[in-house]
Amino acid sequence: MSRIEQFKYDNKLVRAFAFATAIWGIVGMLVGLIIALQLVFPALSFGLPQTTFGRLRPLHTNAVIFAFVGNGIFLGVYYSMQRLLKTSIFSMKWGWLHFWGWQLIILLAALTLPSGITTSNEYAELEWPIDLMIAVIWIAFGVNIFGMIIKRRESHLYVAIWFYISTWVTVTMLHVINNLEVPVSLTKSYPVFAGVQAALVQWWYGHNAVAFFLTTSYLGMMYYFMPKAANRPVYSYKLSIIHFWALIFLYIWAGPHHLLYTSLPDWAQSLGMVFSVMLIAPSWGGMLNGLLTLRGAWDRVRENAVLKFMVVAVTAYGMATFEGPLLSIKTVNAISHYTDWTVAHVHVGALGWNGFLTFGILYWIIPRIYQTKLYSEKLANTHFWIGTMGILFWAIPMYWAGWTQAMMWKEFTPDGFLKYGNFLETVTQLIPMYALRSLGGALYLTGACIMGFNLYKTVKQGEFMAKEEAEAPALEKDAVSKVGGHWHRWIEGRAGWLTFGALIAVLIGGLIEIIPMMAIQDNVPRITSVKPYTPLELQGRDIYIREGCVGCHSQMIRPFRDETERYGEYSKSGEFIYDRPFLWGSKRTGPDLHRVGGKYPDSWHYNHMMDPTTMSPGSIMPTYAWLLRNKLDTSSTAAKIRTLQLLNTPYPKGFDKEANNDLREQALKVAKNLHDAGVKDPDLDKREIVALIAYLQRLGTDIKSKEANTQ
Repeated sequence: MSRIEQFKYDNKLVRAFAFATAIWGIVGMLVGLIIALQLVFPALSFGLPQTTFGRLRPLHTNAVIFAFVGNGIFLGVYYSMQRLLKTSIFSMKWGWLHFWGWQLIILLAALTLPSGITTSNEYAELEWPIDLMIAVIWIAFGVNIFGMIIKRRESHLYVAIWFYISTWVTVTMLHVINNLEVPVSLTKSYPVFAGVQAALVQWWYGHNAVAFFLTTSYLGMMYYFMPKAANRPVYSYKLSIIHFWALIFLYIWAGPHHLLYTSLPDWAQSLGMVFSVMLIAPSWGGMLNGLLTLRGAWDRVRENAVLKFMVVAVTAYGMATFEGPLLSIKTVNAISHYTDWTVAHVHVGALGWNGFLTFGILYWIIPRIYQTKLYSEKLANTHFWIGTMGILFWAIPMYWAGWTQAMMWKEFTPDGFLKYGNFLETVTQLIPMYALRSLGGALYLTGACIMGFNLYKTVKQGEFMAKEEAEAPALEKDAVSKVGGHWHRWIEGRAGWLTFGALIAVLIGGLIEIIPMMAIQDNVPRITSVKPYTPLELQGRDIYIREGCVGCHSQMIRPFRDETERYGEYSKSGEFIYDRPFLWGSKRTGPDLHRVGGKYPDSWHYNHMMDPTTMSPGSIMPTYAWLLRNKLDTSSTAAKIRTLQLLNTPYPKGFDKEANNDLREQALKVAKNLHDAGVKDPDLDKREIVALIAYLQRLGTDIKSKEANTQ
């Protein structure tokens, strides 16, 4: 008979992550509300570069995903794994390194992103030094995960831990591959992948950041906290096995559904679509497993705020994972992509699934580690209803906005002309919907603030239990080898095999999609007329990236009649071979810019950046007047050229030494055009605006439909 061992669950780290989750959640939601209001009242950017929509949007997404949800993951994992494995945290030194390192990363994101220091890759905007920090801190997290598994007093691993392991393994792989980049300086790098290849890798990462950071980790927490809160066992053990393996295998293939009808090869698009549609089966299996766990406990749901939050969270997961496969069907995606429909879809998952499950877990954990009851169940229920109304007021207007955009963009007159040829006509129709979305965001934020107050009062009335006494039989040396029964019990008892199996499951899809894209040259046909950017255009492109223009403007014309009529010749994969990073975008709040080169005179762009409403009355774009004042920093030009040469961009040997001379020569030409149009500034050729204009005037001019040739 095994001896009984005494040990303690450590709640200090759990408490730290709980507080960080609540605080960063409110901060991230507040930034989201600000940028939502900016689309209704553009003046709310206050004419400052650090507070424009383009710079604040990635701050909002990073704060919500990595600060709010990220800390929520660590809170749930550290709390549940100790109890599932009957052990204390493996190493508090690694744990505190994890906690403080993660908060430092968040603070650095809050400083760098509004400052325009960004890679522009969605959900991976942080520059290379911070990427390295993320890798170190993620390893610290892994040390504690696998250390606790090694020290465990349970022979088999519960389903929640399967999801935690797959999350750690897959996010590690995604982060490393997507952030392969060559530094130019401490605050600037260029990615290894370019153009179409970069797009595939980015959305392989981007979709699976949603899949394995926002989903599998939270499914693990669902499998622990929902049964605990309901005091019921998980509905089906067998269904949990099918849910886990099918989900992690299928998810990794789905990234290309973000790139349907783009220049990505059709075989990759089709793979992404097929596997995305199949995802509905395991996703709904997991949803049903969660909801059916509450069988016999529905009377408690009416009274218990924690269960209310969890029920809506799992329902939102089901809704989002039904809609995701739907939006992956090409005919539907042709309507939804680049519209607010996608934004609504994403936020149903973020606000409903991640947000509400996090709220429920916080309400469940805090009273327990403070040995008290929740300060006010009534306030928690008030939070639930305000938050639910917030989701509805957020999502419904954005669905309406998305459908409005799609219908207006695609509508033709009986004579065959675009009915709404001016893109701005579609934007002005959306402003009331954006206002309602802001109301929804304000309601949701109000609910989070109510939670903050409720948890604060709970903490004040309770007594913190830093170390929680526990006991369990010691795990016998040969206990794992004796595990029998269902075939899956064998792998549950062997963490190494489970980890290896999860790694193989996620590697298969990634390798099959990515390796052929990199290895088969015909996937990206070369166009001989496409040349690298000139030094001035390169500097202008980096200014475009710094200002976050990709957040509102796409550079990808799809082969649809309405798009070619509005923007010009559809985009070819060979046009992007020197684009590091790629800038195809994922949302059109403004028009596509891939063929904007030569469409307007230089003076139009100058006046448009100074005050967009002078060129486009009714525009909701903020002013970028500082570009007209800022002196262009050319000290980095040579280093940028050398870095791109390392990445096989065919600049002539020694061009880095001549690059600034070339830059000044082209800048003088643009400045002369502006002077001739009446712009009076003796130092105009030295301003950032000149570089941005040079870049915009280059876009789409490398090929003409009758002249393009391939080799």
